[in-house]
Amino acid sequence: MPMVCCAQHFGAPVNEPAPARRDVQFRNGDITLSGTLVMPSHMVAAVVWVDGAGQTRCDVPSALALARDGVATLTYDKRGVGKSGGVYAGAEVGTNNIDPRNLDLLAGDASAAVTKLTHEISSPRTPVGLLGPSMAGWIIPLAAVRNPDVKFMILWSGPLVTTLEQLRFQSLTDGRADFWDHHTEAEVREHIRSDPDRWVFVVTDPVDSLRKLSIPGLWLYGGRDVNVPVRLSIERLKALAANGKPFEYRLFPGSGHHLPFDQALSTSLDWLMKNSN
Repeated sequence: MPMVCCAQHFGAPVNEPAPARRDVQFRNGDITLSGTLVMPSHMVAAVVWVDGAGQTRCDVPSALALARDGVATLTYDKRGVGKSGGVYAGAEVGTNNIDPRNLDLLAGDASAAVTKLTHEISSPRTPVGLLGPSMAGWIIPLAAVRNPDVKFMILWSGPLVTTLEQLRFQSLTDGRADFWDHHTEAEVREHIRSDPDRWVFVVTDPVDSLRKLSIPGLWLYGGRDVNVPVRLSIERLKALAANGKPFEYRLFPGSGHHLPFDQALSTSLDWLMKNSN
């Protein structure tokens, strides 16, 4: 099993000018989304930052961190949040954010952001990809299938299980940080397999989209995650890789769902430098 990569941090050259930053807008259908574009003077790649669950707005700190390493980044307010149009879906407002219709809308937003970013960088030699945490594990594969401009994807704690399997897992862990001190993987698998359904909705399986893709992909996981069933996700990722998909993963054994940012970024950049040519 691959272990966490102690990668060198790819910083910008000495005396490199600070990244340029400006507000941008783009459209998905009849909805206008608002974001921030952060552009380094020395560009090696470009990403759209696709955020996870919640009423998230532009993640400028992450964009600036990526730009310092030569990665142009477009980050945006989720639909229905901040300056972006549309209607937000989420449990805190009484709606289902993992309903397939909402996931499709969010994937469309991410795809539209890729089109905007591709136009802004105006360089066919600069690879453009998608990067995001958690719930983005369902959104990014959907967006990559629909937009051929996506050349790679990086997912932090992104599930490779169905939306229903994830809910069953979360109902067992209940978010307890010490869950893995008292439960086994066998118990988790049985619960995911047989837990009575508490929810009625159409299930999304990210593997369906990933089977259609041939672009490189990297997944980062924490070994003590209580939001995503990591070992089951890795098992499915290995099966895709065994069938020729250029997919890899790195494991942070002592981390939970929220990975240590600097290490996750460094690992991602190391992989990106090797897979962006």
